[in-house]
Amino acid sequence: MGEKAPSGKGALDEELVEKLMPIEEVRTCPQCGSDRLIYDPVRGEVICAVCGYVISEREIDKGPEWRAFDGEEREKRSRTGAPISRFTPDALATEIDWRSKDAAGRELGLRKKVEMFRLRRWHMRAHAQSSMERNLIQAQQELERLGAQLGLPKRVLDRAQEIYRRALETGLVRGRSIESVVAAAVYAACRELKVPRTLDEISKYTRAGRKDVARCYRLMLRETSIRVPLPDPIDFAPRIGNTLKLSAATIRDAIEILRQARKIGITAGKDPAGLAAAAIYIAAIRRGEVRTQKEVARAAQVTEVTVRNRYKELVKRLKIELPVKK
Repeated sequence: MGEKAPSGKGALDEELVEKLMPIEEVRTCPQCGSDRLIYDPVRGEVICAVCGYVISEREIDKGPEWRAFDGEEREKRSRTGAPISRFTPDALATEIDWRSKDAAGRELGLRKKVEMFRLRRWHMRAHAQSSMERNLIQAQQELERLGAQLGLPKRVLDRAQEIYRRALETGLVRGRSIESVVAAAVYAACRELKVPRTLDEISKYTRAGRKDVARCYRLMLRETSIRVPLPDPIDFAPRIGNTLKLSAATIRDAIEILRQARKIGITAGKDPAGLAAAAIYIAAIRRGEVRTQKEVARAAQVTEVTVRNRYKELVKRLKIELPVKK
């Protein structure tokens, strides 16, 4: 330590300097006073990039002993647990697997299997020590299942977690099924973040009925400080258009039709999905990408009667001229 590096290794060229990792601590070279210090992870040395003076050696590498060259390889080799959830911030993040083999793939003996079963049982008990924590774990599993079925983004699930926790702390979950309250929290998060999901669509993927989910949703809005905006038909138009494989120009035309309808006040009190479906149907006819009312109704998950009624109303009130069928 404090010696000159051997000739040929002391003068580091610019290319080598760029490859070596700079140290976090800002120090100066005792020989030349330069602050261009670099860390060599191979040798564990801190070297001056100007004069080549070895300032310290045998530095401890605090990083992992393995290397990864892409995200998938890094995920496989890392040995940390799952990310801490908002539901269980203080719980253990690790899980004990149910497989009866060791790390080398050998089958465990009977005594070892009994021991691992006992450890797994106490590990699961350590996850949730109160009734509230057990409720949150069950709700998290239901929320992940519902989010996978509906294809919801992570930001919606995170917001639904916050809403459910607030409902649990205010005592709204007591006496009601976890499925119905979770579904109501998901619907409230979708409404708040303008993700187009209807109450019927959410109720279809849960064991609770639509009536129970709607009742929990109304109670949640009344008893908590959650404020959700009114559903906008424009939010439903891109989703319906993508399901029908329509062009971007057709979807833009449908959005413009909905904006004109909102200006004259014919969107109030109407089902937003039905209005968006009717606007998509009109725009598709005008652009030559004709879709039947049955196809549009199936994509919007409404009835054909709803599409037909909203279609006639939009054409009449907005005075839209449609191409004549030959």
